[in-house]
Amino acid sequence: MGPHRARGGLRPVENALGALDGPALRSHNSPMTRPKTQVDVEKLLAGDRAALARAITLTESRRADQRAAARKLLDAAMPHAGKAVRVGITGVPGVGKSTLIDALGSNLTANGQRIAVLAVDPSSTRTGGSILGDKTRMARLSTDPNAFIRPSPSSGTLGGVAAKTRETMFLCEAAGFDVVLVETVGAGQSETAVADLADFFLVLMLPGAGDELQGIKKGVIELADLIAVNKADGDNAARASAAAAEYRAALQILTPASASWSPPVVTVSGLTGQGLGELWAKVLDHRARLTASGELAKKRRGQDGKWMWALVDERLHQRLAGDAAHRERMRRIERAVAEGEISPTAGAEEIARLVGL
Repeated sequence: MGPHRARGGLRPVENALGALDGPALRSHNSPMTRPKTQVDVEKLLAGDRAALARAITLTESRRADQRAAARKLLDAAMPHAGKAVRVGITGVPGVGKSTLIDALGSNLTANGQRIAVLAVDPSSTRTGGSILGDKTRMARLSTDPNAFIRPSPSSGTLGGVAAKTRETMFLCEAAGFDVVLVETVGAGQSETAVADLADFFLVLMLPGAGDELQGIKKGVIELADLIAVNKADGDNAARASAAAAEYRAALQILTPASASWSPPVVTVSGLTGQGLGELWAKVLDHRARLTASGELAKKRRGQDGKWMWALVDERLHQRLAGDAAHRERMRRIERAVAEGEISPTAGAEEIARLVGL
């Protein structure tokens, strides 16, 4: 990357970094005057929640000076990350993801583990903010000192996964969290995006057997490391068992992604807690098997490669969107394509030239 230029009132990045230039990226200013670009890494690594929240806010920033500071912060935190169990959780709206996470997470914290929940919300199309408010749906975890919940707006990114969710996951691991649960909106291509973040991909389904099986995407079944039929309580218990049998039959015709693991199907209830112990035991069994075979390390290396290319795409988009002249030129190109004056291929070529491609 070339040197950053001050523009539109922003300070040069060298001035904005302040105390972040030191080896520990530690601020010596008082807490009341500490700029947002200054994060005490020693406190972050010690598990300080305020330092973690400040670090995440920094990585989510779109300002050029703060992005540079975030890169320095991540470089300092990365050697301390990687030990947590990473679980992605998806399911259609109304399947009970937040209720299940609240119950499962509370069980884990009761056993002495520290849990981070990265809850990715649909964004407001006007403000880009989170509109569901996962903390209000996770009543127990939201007040649990061993849990950290971070709602993140998806801001229109592919698959509904916040652009900085991966960086947030690493920061949580560096802060000493044992388990990171990533809850997605469960729409569009979000399933693939979350699967590329996690070690274990959990798909939640509703009771309903045939009707549910018709609605499930084949791609989701192929990604799943476990299918859990939720709300298997009361009058739903029999329907949940029937649905589980249907999913087991569907999985039998697919080739498992791993030779070490055949995705199981279980019934659970986030409301009563039934089946959650068995579910977590399977998560740990999966981790043990893939660690022993070397597949877990290989999977994470592959995910790092995808992360790199995602950052390249993001950087190119920022290069285009961050320049007023580029934005105006792109609007003209888009209008010309829409009016049939030039082909989409020619339009793409024109836009690529703006960044020297």
